[in-house]
Amino acid sequence: MDLALLRTFVTVHRAGSFTRAAALLGLSQPAVTSQIRTLERQLGRPLFLRQARGVTPTTIGDELAHKAAPHLDALVEITETGLDDGSSLRTLHLAGPPEFTAERALPALTRLTGEDGQGFALRASFGTAEETLEGLAAGHHDLAIGTARPRGALLTATPLCDEEHILVAAPHWTEETGAGRPHRTGAPDLEHIPVVEVHESLPFVARYWATVFDARPAASGTVVASDLRAVLACTVAGAGLAVLPRYLCAEALARGEVVALHDPAVPPLRTYFLVVRTGTLAMPHIARAHEWLLRAAADWG
Repeated sequence: MDLALLRTFVTVHRAGSFTRAAALLGLSQPAVTSQIRTLERQLGRPLFLRQARGVTPTTIGDELAHKAAPHLDALVEITETGLDDGSSLRTLHLAGPPEFTAERALPALTRLTGEDGQGFALRASFGTAEETLEGLAAGHHDLAIGTARPRGALLTATPLCDEEHILVAAPHWTEETGAGRPHRTGAPDLEHIPVVEVHESLPFVARYWATVFDARPAASGTVVASDLRAVLACTVAGAGLAVLPRYLCAEALARGEVVALHDPAVPPLRTYFLVVRTGTLAMPHIARAHEWLLRAAADWG
């Protein structure tokens, strides 16, 4: 069987459309369509069901993709790494949100890099949840960290850990508003404290208010920075209140640089998932990174 046909087939399976697969492969859409039809004739079975928007794999198509994709990925990695560079290291391409990946995942995985016969080189990229999953599906990443469980059979997600969110501000705000002690019932008086957030839509603050207070925040963002580490720095500097993951602000809380403004009985949680293309855990370096992160997460609580 022609490997070029299989490569095109796997790309269509991951992309979910001939048009997008053609763009990823650098081919015309008629060329991709022709290759898929050739492969279907060789197998004597339809591999995709054509729909108004994209294609859906048949049962045979899914089975072939799950069998062929890991081996094609391995061949692509060999060609990208090279056979004569003197290195035995494989490369793991990781993607995820910048803060969690930088603060949690990368420090854990760097212990697996090196030339011990089982280590790997590590390449990390950051992006939104949508960008990360799209890149994983297209084969640009080997392992992704996200906060949403993807649908469909192409990607496989495993829960990694839960992230607790805390409402915090610099200590001087508690003196000015009377919110000096964490509240367990009812909303503290926070209307006059500016808000520090990652986006104009206030995703962290709005979710906290909806979950804990069953309300919408009245304030708008005074400082908006697209990285949670910047949000923490501005909050420590006294810019206003913020909702932050505990792992990110734990040290600032311990040093008294920020204080918790509320102490709900059930704090808001967000679940992180490890996501791979289905079947790629058969590749040793991906499986080892996947297992290592799951083990590390047990100590992050």
